[in-house]
Amino acid sequence: MVIKKSPNDAKAKLQYNECNKIVKRDAFLKAIDIGDAPSAAEGLDLEHMIVEDSYDGIKLDLDSGMTEDFIRDMIQRFKDGKRLHKKYVFQIIIAVKAMVEAEPTMVETSVSRSNKLTVCGDTHGQFFDLINIFEINGYPSNTHGYLFNGDFVDRGSWSTEVALTLYAYKLLYPRTFLLNRGNHETDDMNRMYGFEGECKAKYSTDRVFKLFSESFSALPLATLIGQKFFVLHGGLFSDDDISLDDIRKLNRHKQRQPGQSGLMMEMLWTDPQKEPGRGPSKRGVGLQFGPDVTKRFCEKNGLEAVIRSHEVRMEGYEVEHDGRCITVFSAPRYCDSTENRGAFINIESDYKLQYTQFDAAPHPDIKPMAYAMNGFGSMM
Repeated sequence: MVIKKSPNDAKAKLQYNECNKIVKRDAFLKAIDIGDAPSAAEGLDLEHMIVEDSYDGIKLDLDSGMTEDFIRDMIQRFKDGKRLHKKYVFQIIIAVKAMVEAEPTMVETSVSRSNKLTVCGDTHGQFFDLINIFEINGYPSNTHGYLFNGDFVDRGSWSTEVALTLYAYKLLYPRTFLLNRGNHETDDMNRMYGFEGECKAKYSTDRVFKLFSESFSALPLATLIGQKFFVLHGGLFSDDDISLDDIRKLNRHKQRQPGQSGLMMEMLWTDPQKEPGRGPSKRGVGLQFGPDVTKRFCEKNGLEAVIRSHEVRMEGYEVEHDGRCITVFSAPRYCDSTENRGAFINIESDYKLQYTQFDAAPHPDIKPMAYAMNGFGSMM
């Protein structure tokens, strides 16, 4: 008898492997206490950093603001396998860090008439799929906002390109282009799954990664859309008493890394389960929460649903928990090895959720960065 494997089998295997890798990584289980370490921006003399005449890209003057022309040129450079000048990389990261640091832990937004907000899940360094989303759905603008719900980086081989593209749009459209932190916007995951090594390989300095790390720690942890949809990367909490007010009051700047317990960790790491109640995490960190937990949270906070990411879904998205828990994942053919679709969610002023699925876009024949690693940190 031949037993056919379902997509859920592949997903379960991927999740099991993920769990094993994370559990074996002892360093992950230690909360990183960096105190008041000096910023990597200290001593960086951007004013006198020279952009050579040989640089063939559009020049950037952030004193005058980010421009569409610069972003279009940057995207084309990335498609062609070129880099940004390091001066511009430094400037963009530092400017975005200052911008998101001033935002609340939970950004609250609404969708006006004739406007649209698109919610995207994990992109994981899949730059060509990110650009495909914009080509399918429309590029960001003042009337077409985007919310990227964490895990911009790691695994894929174009994480710096993804992060810089998102950051540039954040500078251009600060009120309508929104970014939530994911569990891969953390130091341990970046060391394990490729982003730190990619930064060093492409920009020949530790400073790019260190600045990205600082900017990741400044990102908001959640977004509330129209008082109806609570969007965060992971999921819900170990305590039913947690409310949106607790998220509003959470000072995320007290700890740069999420550690192994507490609200920040749970917001970045938890997953839904089909059974009622709460259960141990299949990842070895965090927990799982059932439909009754989601129902109580939504009713207590006057929400229609929780929108989260953090897990591969073979169809790109999944609606669970009687419609109250929605997972969206925007990295199709994840790591070039999982035959999943990607998806995103459009929300207009009527606050109806409109799902769009898409397939993987062609990309250069380069292995995912997570598979081009020797151990947990060195580049092959």
